[in-house]
Amino acid sequence: MSKEGWTYAKAGVDIERKSKAISTLVGHLNYKRTGPGRVIDIKGQFTSLIDFEGWVLTLCTDGVGSKLLIAEALDKWDTVGIDCMAMNVNDTICVGAEPMSFVDYIAIDRPDERVTSEIGIGLDRAAEMANVDLVGGEIAVLPEIVKGVDLSGTALGFLKREDMVTGADIQEGDAIVGIRSTGVHSNGLTLARKILEGSEVSLDDKFGRAGKTYGMELLTPTEIYVRDVLKVCRKVTVTGMVDVTGGGLKNFVRLKRGMEYAITDPLAPQPIFQELQQMGSVSDFEMYKTFNMGMGYAMIMRPEGVRYALDVFGDKAKVVGTVKKGSGCTLKNLSLVYDTY
Repeated sequence: MSKEGWTYAKAGVDIERKSKAISTLVGHLNYKRTGPGRVIDIKGQFTSLIDFEGWVLTLCTDGVGSKLLIAEALDKWDTVGIDCMAMNVNDTICVGAEPMSFVDYIAIDRPDERVTSEIGIGLDRAAEMANVDLVGGEIAVLPEIVKGVDLSGTALGFLKREDMVTGADIQEGDAIVGIRSTGVHSNGLTLARKILEGSEVSLDDKFGRAGKTYGMELLTPTEIYVRDVLKVCRKVTVTGMVDVTGGGLKNFVRLKRGMEYAITDPLAPQPIFQELQQMGSVSDFEMYKTFNMGMGYAMIMRPEGVRYALDVFGDKAKVVGTVKKGSGCTLKNLSLVYDTY
């Protein structure tokens, strides 16, 4: 283990370089469709927006990432379908859209009926959680390109244009309601794995008092927030939402600029985060920039809507902060200020 401690970049994932790579690709995407179905170009959104005659269609795509290496090591594939669905539908609802349809893509080095069967179990379970139809997909056998299994998907959602939640209406004094994650979810697993590899702990070692192993803890499926989030959106004035995925708290700065998203009473991180931080000598800054640290999703709303939201989410949520005039996302007692994404 490095004396300076692990970072996501040292583990092999440099978020800043990734952002630059995305920019170089997007810089070439100049063609704009004519006719119905034009893109609504609003910066910072978690899903793409398409204007469709008074309605808005949403389209987003994502994958499970290196969490699949945990599934491979444990030879347990029946939960990663939940992660695949969650990574997409949780982005979909960030604008208030209801996910409707989903397609999956599996790239595999060799056909394996048991593996694909278990992946299907998770996908179907997740479809019920999100109230989504699995309308199709693709399995590509690519022995010269893929080693093992890669799993990704694409979600289609919809909402009325006047119901869009874009962050534009966020104002000073809005409350930030944080909703608990189930653990590491499906982001930062490269760093988590490297920390374990550099320590004396294996995936099969016992973790905590519940008898789980480290491997099973890391394989815990991503929470799907669809039903409760949409229930709150339909009842109170929600001004912005954040899927706290890769980039951690930096995801807040995708919303309205000129505001400070002040996290003054954060949700307590689950023990797995504390273990990883200690084993890898990871700084607080790096932990909150890489992992969700216990908060998988956040809703920004007018204060009068908070009571209803907390009634819906129960002990899974609490008010973690407020919106102020300023810049970026800050965290109580830590010198974290994220003002760019």
